[in-house]
Amino acid sequence: MSYPEIRPRRLRRTPAMRRLVAETRVNPAELILPMFVKEGLTDPRPITSLPGVLQHSRDSLRKAAAEAAQAGVGGIMLFGIPEQRDPSGSGGADPDGILNVAIRDVIAEVGDATVVMSDLCLDEFTSHGHCGLLTPDGEVDNDATLTAYAEMAVVQAEAGVHVVGPSGMMDGQVGVVRRALDAAGHQDVTVLAYAAKYASAFFGPFREAVESALEGDRRTYQQDPANLRESLREVALDVAEGADMVMVKPALPYLDVLSAVRDAVDVPVAAYQVSGEYAMVEAAAANGWIDREAAILETLTSIRRAGAQMILTYWAVEAAQLLRERY
Repeated sequence: MSYPEIRPRRLRRTPAMRRLVAETRVNPAELILPMFVKEGLTDPRPITSLPGVLQHSRDSLRKAAAEAAQAGVGGIMLFGIPEQRDPSGSGGADPDGILNVAIRDVIAEVGDATVVMSDLCLDEFTSHGHCGLLTPDGEVDNDATLTAYAEMAVVQAEAGVHVVGPSGMMDGQVGVVRRALDAAGHQDVTVLAYAAKYASAFFGPFREAVESALEGDRRTYQQDPANLRESLREVALDVAEGADMVMVKPALPYLDVLSAVRDAVDVPVAAYQVSGEYAMVEAAAANGWIDREAAILETLTSIRRAGAQMILTYWAVEAAQLLRERY
């Protein structure tokens, strides 16, 4: 049988019918809200290139975390911005450093109402802005960096974090972090590996958000945008080293990678809808070129359809409300 007996449009006639037969749904519990907290702030500060996103003070962070949990968002990913930086990024492993203090603040505020995650990387804490320690000639020293990551992981776990997110793309980072956590008695802390993180042009607004001091670029450790098979190798290595979950970052330019990763592993897969993806939609909407809310939901649905079980997005709280209205 074919047309006129077969009419696929029957299943698209009304909003109720489209909801009934939808193949992909995004649930608020699958969304993770990235949040920035800056040392020394007394009031939250807008981020120019990320309209609606803030650098939080400790007080505003606690309030925003509670609001996210109340909205049903599945998780919060914390990034700290210190007042002082040094070449070794020592603030990252300081129990009284801004990120570790923020973890304690948020855990005290929300408990287990949502999953509290923390970025495990040196880039926000180093004076040179790289994700690792540098050799005298300026190269990123992979193995020395692993020692720093292990220390950071234990300090974050002692602050009470539920999930650590090693994001520096150092070889061996997941195994080192897992062993350090276990040796310190933190076997229950989850590792979300930034397993396929690309050297992307879409990270620009994030660097404003964390006041990055980056000198040069990160192409010697983040992945080449041309490569997909390399991502599958990276993901396989991270799973073998003990990753509980893996991530693809960015999301929209790498939906093919996301789909391939989903097919390759049996652990939960996340995707990070990064700052540049967010900023493009906000800028186009501000100019009246696109329907903002429809674009938000369409992008999230595409990421979910490609295989992400969890999505980090700066729209997490707003999207949770939109999704409740839609479904």
